[in-house]
Amino acid sequence: MSELAPYLRMLAHYRGRLALGALLMLATLAAGIGLLALSGWFITATGVTALLLAAGTAARLEVFLPGAGIRFFALARTAARYFERIHNHDAVLRLLADLRTRVFARLTPLDPAALARFRSATILNRLTADIDALDSLYLRCLAPPLVALLGIMGVGALIALFDASTAALASVFLLVGMGAVGGIAAARGIRLGEAVTARLEHAREASMDLVRGLAELRAFGALARQREAIDACNEELLVHQIRAARLTAAGEAAAGLVVHAGLALTLLLAVGLHAGGAIDGPIIALMALAVLALAEGLAPVPGGLLQLGRVRAAARRLNHQTAAEALVIDPPVPQPIPAGNDLTFEDVRVHHGHTTEPALVDFCLHVGAGERVALLGPSGCGKSTVVDLAARLRDPDHGSVRLGGENLRTLELAALHGRISYLTQRTEILADSIAANLRLARPDADNRALWDALERVDLADFVDSLPDGLGTWVGENGMRLSGGQSRRLALARIILRDTPIVLLDEPLAGLDAATRARVAHNLEDWLTGRTALLCAHEAGALPGADRHVHLTPGDHPGDSDADPPAL
Repeated sequence: MSELAPYLRMLAHYRGRLALGALLMLATLAAGIGLLALSGWFITATGVTALLLAAGTAARLEVFLPGAGIRFFALARTAARYFERIHNHDAVLRLLADLRTRVFARLTPLDPAALARFRSATILNRLTADIDALDSLYLRCLAPPLVALLGIMGVGALIALFDASTAALASVFLLVGMGAVGGIAAARGIRLGEAVTARLEHAREASMDLVRGLAELRAFGALARQREAIDACNEELLVHQIRAARLTAAGEAAAGLVVHAGLALTLLLAVGLHAGGAIDGPIIALMALAVLALAEGLAPVPGGLLQLGRVRAAARRLNHQTAAEALVIDPPVPQPIPAGNDLTFEDVRVHHGHTTEPALVDFCLHVGAGERVALLGPSGCGKSTVVDLAARLRDPDHGSVRLGGENLRTLELAALHGRISYLTQRTEILADSIAANLRLARPDADNRALWDALERVDLADFVDSLPDGLGTWVGENGMRLSGGQSRRLALARIILRDTPIVLLDEPLAGLDAATRARVAHNLEDWLTGRTALLCAHEAGALPGADRHVHLTPGDHPGDSDADPPAL
């Protein structure tokens, strides 16, 4: 159970809210017990009084006070249930929001190499299904057993008002019976819950692989095979979910049997007390129906404990993910950022993941301050790896990368990244307005600066034609923009940052020839005086460069069309 420790500590921060939620759950159960027990007493007492009057015996019954009590318990139960649902859902949603923020905060600082340990589908599953599974920790695994325990003790105290031995026997029977049912449910549910969680993740990952790789799967004729794999995952998931549902139903039925057996035991003992003249008939009904009313509080316990397996599996996997450490870290004693903006790669060697073939071998390159160097070559030749190294999103396995003569490993990451702007191959557009997406690069930028940046990427006329202009909502992942427009919007962010070192990976991808020519011309003027590394498959897809360096997969730079400066 150690995997749950971080989340139990997190629950402790919300102990006030959670304690109030548990109290409302207990109030609902207590009102139900009071309603059923008092109603049973009142109906029985009314019948007994009627029989006495029919037999000619003088009898009287106060009806107003019990009637008021019944109404009170009925209204209290409804109100307590209503406010319990609102309060507990609010508390759990706050918990989940906090947990997602904490998990995301642990993932955000990780460099690409560290994040590569996890598939994107796995990360998505952690942030959704696994975190959602943890809402059961309080709502189903902790609060219901606690409320059930207090409910049994409360009913025992009520019965003890009339006979302590009956109260003790009934309470012990209910505690032992529910302990056995809960223990069996937890023991069987842990393995089953872990199996359901694992197969749910496999099914989601297979579905995401289908969506992400649809073009490749079609091209290689593997689409049907991937669909069969998804169907197989879903079949396995369905089988385990059916087993879990059956086990939940069996647990609830077992809890009901325990309650009814407790009811029978209480009736038996109460009838004996009545025969001895210790209690009257209506008290028998009160004691028996108080035990029966516990069914509402005891029924959720086995099902909640069955969730313990899913909760533990989710917690274990989240712990593994959040324990991941960044491979690129700040040095213990950072050196001051050098004044120079030249970049130097010395005998750099880089491997990708666990592959044996290196992405770069003995790579050497010097980019002088204010120089523009184009890195050209096919996919997989190492262009993106070179710019990742320059931004220190990863470190070389061998060799060094230097800025102004200072090894990047000795510089503070925040200070280094403040000197660099990097347009990656992947275009990230948030579900917000055009202005908000631009101000990610420079929050204090005024509208004039935003329009200037849009003008340089040939997007100003398009934005000006929109009814809301800069306030236009771009949709999730920029879905209301074309691929080329999204790319230029991301490029405008780079322009807004206005840093002396610029890294552009496929900056003109997705643009038609005319637009590409206009944007390239505008970028040439803006790049003047900046140290720039520009990546593309061919020179025509880039602004003008001082030098072209051709890369081949797993090799050092090929021939340049200009002599490189000496290292």
